[in-house]
Amino acid sequence: MEPVKKDAKTNPSATANLFSQVFFCWLNPLFRIGYKRRLEEDDMYKVLPEDGSERLGEELQSLWDHEVQKAAKDLRTPKLTKVLIKCYWKPYAVLGIFTLIEEVIKVIQPVFLGKLIQYFEKYDPDNMDALYEAFGYAAGVSLSTLILAITHHLYFFHVQRTGMKMRVAMCHMIYKKALCLSSAAMGKTTTGQIVNLLSNDVNKFDEVTIFLHFLWVGPLQAAAVLGLLWVEIGPSCLAGMAVLVILMPTQTMFGRLFSKFRSKTAALTDNRIRTMNEVVSGIRIIKMYAWEKPFSALVNEVRRKEISKIMSSSYLRGLNMASFFAASKIIVFITFTVYVLLGNTISASRVFVTVSLYSAVRLTVTLFFPSAVEKLSETRISVRRIKTFLLLDEIVKSNHGFLQEEKQEPSVEIQDLICYWDKVNVQLLPPRLLDKPTSSLLSSILGELPHDKGVLKVKGQLTYASQQPWVFPGTIRSNILFGKELHPQKYEKVLRACALKRDMELLPEGDLTLIGDRGATLSGGQKARVNLARAVYQDADIYLLDDPLSAVDAEVGRHLFEQCICGILKNKPRILVTHQLQYLQAANQILVLKEGHMVARGTYSELQRSGVDFTSLLKREEEGPQAPGAETESRSPRSRTLSQNSVVSHTSSIRSVKDGTEQLPAEPVQTVVEESRSEGTIGVGLYVKYLKAGANILVLIGVVLLQFLAQAAYILQDWWLAYWAGEQEKLNVNGTVTVQNGVNVTEELSLDFYLGIYAGLTGATLIFGFARSLLMFNVLVKAAQSLHNRMFNSILRTPVRFFDINPIGRVLNRFSKDIGQLDAALPWTFVDFIQIFLQIIGVIAVAASVIPWILIPLVPLVIVFLFLRRYFLQTSRDVKRLESTTRSPVFSHLSSSLQGLWTIRAFRAEERFQNTFDTYQDLHSGESWFLFLVTSRWFAVRLDGMCAVFVTITAFGCLLLRDQVEAGSVGLALSYAVTLMGMFQWGVRQSAEVENMMTSVERVVEYTELESEAPWETQKRPPPEWPSQGLITFDRVSFSYSSDGPVVLKDMKAMFRPKEKVGIVGRTGAGKSSLVSALFRLAEPEGRIYIDGVLTSEIGLHDLRQKMSIIPQDPVLFTGTMRKNLDPFSQHTDEDLWNALQEVQLKSVVEELPNKMETVLAESGSNFSVGQRQLVCLARAVLRKNRILIIDEATANVDPRTDELIQKTIREKFRECTVLTIAHRLNTIIDSDRILVLDAGQIHAYDEPHTLLQNHDGIFFKMVQQAGRQEAVALLQSAKQAYNSRSRPSTTNGGVGADGNLVIFETAL
Repeated sequence: MEPVKKDAKTNPSATANLFSQVFFCWLNPLFRIGYKRRLEEDDMYKVLPEDGSERLGEELQSLWDHEVQKAAKDLRTPKLTKVLIKCYWKPYAVLGIFTLIEEVIKVIQPVFLGKLIQYFEKYDPDNMDALYEAFGYAAGVSLSTLILAITHHLYFFHVQRTGMKMRVAMCHMIYKKALCLSSAAMGKTTTGQIVNLLSNDVNKFDEVTIFLHFLWVGPLQAAAVLGLLWVEIGPSCLAGMAVLVILMPTQTMFGRLFSKFRSKTAALTDNRIRTMNEVVSGIRIIKMYAWEKPFSALVNEVRRKEISKIMSSSYLRGLNMASFFAASKIIVFITFTVYVLLGNTISASRVFVTVSLYSAVRLTVTLFFPSAVEKLSETRISVRRIKTFLLLDEIVKSNHGFLQEEKQEPSVEIQDLICYWDKVNVQLLPPRLLDKPTSSLLSSILGELPHDKGVLKVKGQLTYASQQPWVFPGTIRSNILFGKELHPQKYEKVLRACALKRDMELLPEGDLTLIGDRGATLSGGQKARVNLARAVYQDADIYLLDDPLSAVDAEVGRHLFEQCICGILKNKPRILVTHQLQYLQAANQILVLKEGHMVARGTYSELQRSGVDFTSLLKREEEGPQAPGAETESRSPRSRTLSQNSVVSHTSSIRSVKDGTEQLPAEPVQTVVEESRSEGTIGVGLYVKYLKAGANILVLIGVVLLQFLAQAAYILQDWWLAYWAGEQEKLNVNGTVTVQNGVNVTEELSLDFYLGIYAGLTGATLIFGFARSLLMFNVLVKAAQSLHNRMFNSILRTPVRFFDINPIGRVLNRFSKDIGQLDAALPWTFVDFIQIFLQIIGVIAVAASVIPWILIPLVPLVIVFLFLRRYFLQTSRDVKRLESTTRSPVFSHLSSSLQGLWTIRAFRAEERFQNTFDTYQDLHSGESWFLFLVTSRWFAVRLDGMCAVFVTITAFGCLLLRDQVEAGSVGLALSYAVTLMGMFQWGVRQSAEVENMMTSVERVVEYTELESEAPWETQKRPPPEWPSQGLITFDRVSFSYSSDGPVVLKDMKAMFRPKEKVGIVGRTGAGKSSLVSALFRLAEPEGRIYIDGVLTSEIGLHDLRQKMSIIPQDPVLFTGTMRKNLDPFSQHTDEDLWNALQEVQLKSVVEELPNKMETVLAESGSNFSVGQRQLVCLARAVLRKNRILIIDEATANVDPRTDELIQKTIREKFRECTVLTIAHRLNTIIDSDRILVLDAGQIHAYDEPHTLLQNHDGIFFKMVQQAGRQEAVALLQSAKQAYNSRSRPSTTNGGVGADGNLVIFETAL
């Protein structure tokens, strides 16, 4: 394990002074760096000691252990919530004071505002005392704004930090628990579930801490506001409050509905991504089978359902947002309607105090309080889930080791051991090779599998090499040393014994090469050898080796066996599980297990005498307990037993270890193209593209108009109130009394007129508000849909090369993460941003209309703001990026630890892995997440500070210009300015969010413009019964996968006659698979390929590909019914399908499935063995009844029986077809009509097998010799037999036939 990172800078927040703490000034140096260059991990501050993962985790862990013991005493289940509260209540309760101060100020501010407006109502130029008082009130308004800005952000920062601490401590405990789960417990949970706990459930702590305090502050605040309103406007305030109370449950109902839609959508999304995963990973097959259409129909169907759900939930969101904006309007409208109808007169100070008080309480009541309730219930569910996990069984630590006084031989003793399996009797004395127990025997020796009865004594230190090689992310060296210190000589010796020397030389940085997640950069064989080297490097007393030789080819296997297992380890007891009989002779004692019973034991010669038939046992075992091991690489077939003891070795990549002369061709490394990450801002063009994907120009213009209308109505409604109050004021002041017919009448305002217009404006605000929200959402969701469809179609039509250079994850990421953003997050953020932006413009416009002078100080404010935003975004983007890049090691460390659980425990490395996990946690939470929290607060404090300045200017500006302004307009301007506070910084943040999310749009748009391959159908359609013969001619064909790539087939001329069976052989990288690619036009070849005289490059791809059948190298099944897998277009009858299945002997298997043909297969057919999947592929070929069949190394990972069956079926069913077989195991093609030997993309030889074998310098002859002596003899024999049994024309033109025919055929064309 490498140290995760170098020394970081010390965290300045620990030593910062009070002023710096309040305004986050200690961050300034970081922003300066971030503005100059990209931030890297070294720029982050060291984690504060009180945030350290280990410290927090152990603190919580000890409280939890204590609680578990106490609960066991009191016979109840332990309560995790209790432990959390006990641990964190003190610091969290202190923060409540902040909330209280903040909410009190929110209530007091409107009172100051009212007093200020009253001064203007009773304006008397000569009354200086009133003026000084008014200045006092103005100062009160400004100060309260400033204090609000400061306390709000301090509170938020500290609350979120508390949440972070809880999360970190929980993660520490979850990981610690995961390391000591017993096997039974592992069965109850999955890696996915644990990762889910760590990624989703603990995040609830972050959210819940923010809102919790509002549970008690909310009701208090509401009560205070109600009191003040009663004083101000009397009982009519109850009407407004009633509306508020009604609004609360409707919003929660919206929330409920929304989450219901969300879960339905999530299921559909998972479904779509799973389908996409299969399409992308099986794209070669889909293209070769020409199955694009059914798959695109499948995806489009799922996507359609998903979009309809997303559309409904987006409409809900739109309604919710619009109602949020409209709520305050409705409340004020109802309050004043009641107020006026009760016969009161309306005045400016009353209007604006009421409006401000309502807006103060509205947020708390409609947003924070319900959120608190909702988050609390979510958190309780998460805590319950975490608790169930923390209470799972743990493994019992057994202590293998010597007591000091007994200096004796290490040994393992087993008698009548029953471990939910069956009896095993064996006593192991030092140096022993024990052969053929199943992995369960090893797991019981390791103490992973609990035993019921029997004795299991292990004396000595164990070490273990697992069957599925396990490597963790890090360098190769750290994987082998595994925490031991480096002794160069010993290390070299181990590398050499494990055949890793040559691999190290080939790798770019030798043994310091970083292995990706799950060892992505290594081949299967290399992983297996690293795994073995790790076990060998540990100085232990007993070695348990679980089938380490299965993932490597025969030659390397022999080297490992001789140099390593019988070399370095020859004086240690070692238990080897293997399937390869050739190693048995070296064993001191052999134990043959079958289905958990011990069938035989003894030395090799004893067993041979006793007549136990190994081979039959082995064949059955092959399908039995070996299932888990079948996931070795396709290139390295498991050695199989054939007649007696000869072992078929694997020809194509013999690694000759003994003599370094014959070096392997280095496998071509597929270079992965670096993912494009656009820097800088996003152009206007992209926004236009995005919006135009959703609607045409007219609709867009309509949307823009609606937005402005809605905002205008919003402002006019408030303005009308102010105007009305002003008119009322004039009446009250002048008190005009007219004399009509001698009767004195006091003039009153016509209620109907003013109230009518007020009602009309309120109605308009509502209608426009809702319309703009819904329309906007409609446009944006449609945009997401059309972009997805365009991207999907473009992916289906792009050449295969694209999938070779772009890893599956990257392509899927576009479909999952980016499309997910476009579906859910982006529309909401976009709409929110636009509404807030318009609000802010409205506020400024209102202020300017009252005091035009305010525009002068506004200009510098705007300039400062624009600079701040740019300054902040530069750093914040990097911080966000660091946050996400430091998050992934936490998860990959967890999942790789879970995969290597047995190994970690066998090596006693739990402690070290726990420390590494803590380091990763500190890096993520303590450093980058901490920075993320602080930087956003730094920015928000500064923005809110600017708003406070704006409010101050407005307040004092009104007083300075007191002669020109009316009370109503002052009220309007000031009450609007105050609302800027939270809104402004939120709007700016949303704008940054929109910009970040637009990168998703950019990435999707990039994939809608991929180059596409030739059309699926062209004008030139081949005749329907083509190809009737099956004659394939290659005429000067050159082929490379990309225009600038290396040429893999060079100027190739060959002809495959009708009904001929041709084997194609060659070393790795000779161009065997490229031949198939050229034939299927996976990339366009140069030169001409004719099939039955039709030039393939002139017809459409589907016409071409549907007429050739292929049995691919890795059998691919798709999730869906069995029928869909055989016949996606539904072209065949049931009878045909059953017949095809019967021919490949799968009929019985399918009939046993619950719904026969209609059974839905598990993900990519994982409930079928590899052999069965191969047979399904064969059945597809049988169904297609094509004249041309191509088999691509189909037998590389199939057991001998299936292999035989496939060969037999091919010989019977495809007797009339041209069959090309790309072979790795020579016995499958030795009886072909002709063999084509390729070397470096050119034809080396092309003739009958027997004839080829006469040439002792030829590649083919050498390949046969490398197969091992006995095998070679058998191959020569069968080639000769086939040669003699063939009926052939007079031998004279036997050799010429090929070329002769070719010439005649070409002239005939």
